[in-house]
Amino acid sequence: MIVGLTGSIGTGKSAVANMFAELGAVVIDYDQLAREVVEPGTEGFSEILEEFGQGVAAPDGGLDRKKLGDLVFGDKDKLAALNRIVHPRVFEADAERTRQILDKDPAAVVIKEIPLLTQIGVDPRSMVDRVVVVTATRENQIRRVMGRGFTEKEAKSRVDAQAPPEDAEKHADYLIKNNGTLAELKTRVREVYAELEREARKQACRPAS
Repeated sequence: MIVGLTGSIGTGKSAVANMFAELGAVVIDYDQLAREVVEPGTEGFSEILEEFGQGVAAPDGGLDRKKLGDLVFGDKDKLAALNRIVHPRVFEADAERTRQILDKDPAAVVIKEIPLLTQIGVDPRSMVDRVVVVTATRENQIRRVMGRGFTEKEAKSRVDAQAPPEDAEKHADYLIKNNGTLAELKTRVREVYAELEREARKQACRPAS
């Protein structure tokens, strides 16, 4: 069972992904894959330096992600150029990892944490079996983003730059609203995971067509 986990910045996707992992899911974090495919020594790293210049290189030899993020934020052409470098490599790494997981356990619940799943221009159902969307109020999103070291102005800018929550919600098989307590969030995640586990077992038992 392949599950796409998505939601805008500051909604708590990573917290939800960690809870799914604690319950037994195998989590593939697209942000982590995106970091891996542009590590020093990779073709992705070299292409980014060619595209954006040595100024995005950090003193430790890796990428200065803040500089790169500031460079592409709000510039559609530069963001598109970055995505052309990163996305194909992420999809390739994801496909190989997914194959290995399901070969080992056909009934596994594979949670793919994909921040922009509903915004990359393809039908989410072409990539995953089910879609879980995490949402939160704008105020909660801003507060959480500020907790990462951003100013209020920067946090608001990043939250408002993302697609409206209803755009993602219309794709949701399961909706997780993260505006309450941690205990409430855990309860909702357990409910969703129980459903996904049942579906995964049924799917694994179906004869191959």
